[in-house]
Amino acid sequence: MTESIDFTVAIPTYNGAERLPELLERLRNQLHTENLTWEILVVDNNSTDNTAQVVQSYQANWQYPYPLKYIFEAKQGAAYARKRAVAEASGKLIGFLDDDNYPLSNWVAEAYNFAQKYPKAGAYASQIHPDWEVVPSEEFQRRIAPFLAITERGDIPLLYEAKKKLLPPSAGLVVRRQAWLDAVPQKTILTGRTPGNMLTSEDLEVLCYIQKVGWEIWYNPKMEISHKIPNSRLQKDYLIPFFRGIGLSRYVTRTANAKYYNKPFVFLAYLVNDLRKIILHFLKYRGDFKDNLVASCEMQLFLSSFISPFYLWRKGYLNRTIN
Repeated sequence: MTESIDFTVAIPTYNGAERLPELLERLRNQLHTENLTWEILVVDNNSTDNTAQVVQSYQANWQYPYPLKYIFEAKQGAAYARKRAVAEASGKLIGFLDDDNYPLSNWVAEAYNFAQKYPKAGAYASQIHPDWEVVPSEEFQRRIAPFLAITERGDIPLLYEAKKKLLPPSAGLVVRRQAWLDAVPQKTILTGRTPGNMLTSEDLEVLCYIQKVGWEIWYNPKMEISHKIPNSRLQKDYLIPFFRGIGLSRYVTRTANAKYYNKPFVFLAYLVNDLRKIILHFLKYRGDFKDNLVASCEMQLFLSSFISPFYLWRKGYLNRTIN
């Protein structure tokens, strides 16, 4: 760790050689940052393409007061990449951008300003607009798009209340480094999707820990980014495993904030509620699942959520954590 600065933009990336240039261009055209000290940190999460060479070509001609840094994280999984970013970042604030997240020109400035205005905010999320390659149906956008890291919750800052069990995605998320150090254990459970591992929601696990110790989680609409979504992510062969992973991970995020003695009651309550959703959904759409992608995704989510505690226990996730 070098001397602390105001802000770090952390970019976890896996095989992002084609996507990174547009993001780096957006970042070197940020406005109103003259009074900030900040940096850009690319975390190469075990890429097999020429991600490293792309970043190095930018570094060779980089003539800006904010440095562009590159590190390689061999342990594949978004959780490992983000932990490495926190360990390597010099910023008091760390803003995470995926390599397909493209911020408006005031994103860094607005991210920094929000932290000054809301000192109890341990983390706060961007307003995320979809950049569809192919625009899906309105029903898809209403019921499925929020799971694809689309967050449009109006133009007024909103507090995520713990009792509502709702948290934002990691895309465009800014974390106060001190909040991470205060709350996030050295070892967590979920790693993020990797080959052979469909579990996700590692970002929500971290936010649960931050919220649990008393830091606030906010939505900041002035931090706007566009999320490029290719048509391949709207297809059934991507979406069904995607929703299966979300569902199977849910027991971790549902119980992260629960007291140890309350977990059996939380387990039973969610089990009953998931079963109720499965039955009602089946009765509503039976015979329709083959042709109704939205209904199929939702049913996969309900089924996977129902079996989540049993799956995680059988696979040993509840008995081990990751470094």
